[in-house]
Amino acid sequence: MLNNSGLEKVRKTQSNIIASSNYNFQIELIKYAGEFDSNKLIEISNELVDIFGPHSSLTEKNIHKYFNEKTLPFIARYNKNIIGYIIGVPLEYFKDEAWSHFDSNLFKENTLYTYAFVLEKKFQLKAGGYAKTLKRIYLSWAKKRGYKFITGHVRQDIAEKFPNTKIIKTFPIWYDAKDPFSYYQRTI
Repeated sequence: MLNNSGLEKVRKTQSNIIASSNYNFQIELIKYAGEFDSNKLIEISNELVDIFGPHSSLTEKNIHKYFNEKTLPFIARYNKNIIGYIIGVPLEYFKDEAWSHFDSNLFKENTLYTYAFVLEKKFQLKAGGYAKTLKRIYLSWAKKRGYKFITGHVRQDIAEKFPNTKIIKTFPIWYDAKDPFSYYQRTI
């Protein structure tokens, strides 16, 4: 779409506000990530690189693969700035990945894979409960859409602490991660 000067308009983020507080905090379900928000999401994703390696970073080329209407991408904003996100993707999206075939629910369309869950470091341990709120809304929306299970890959010691969770397989080597990672399945 062109404006009067002939320059291409930057498409804005399309989202729905799912929850908000009196303290300038809100959760949005993203339909499309616009250029400004995409840049911030890519920046935040770099916090995953130390844990998962360079393949975990969002890029201009792959961001719309995960932030679209076929996935469940939620962002958290504080004072109108994105501070984190969680992305749920139907397990079948990963049918070509070897690890997905360890899950007996593959092709049952009842499992949402948590592709990424990250908050900026300065908000991870704040007393605002940002991560907990974001995760709670994510789980609620998944359940309302008929998903029975949430899965994902996390460090082995973290997966063992999740409630209502079964470890499907532990991978001693998981891409560029320094620690073993477990593929978990959580009933919702």
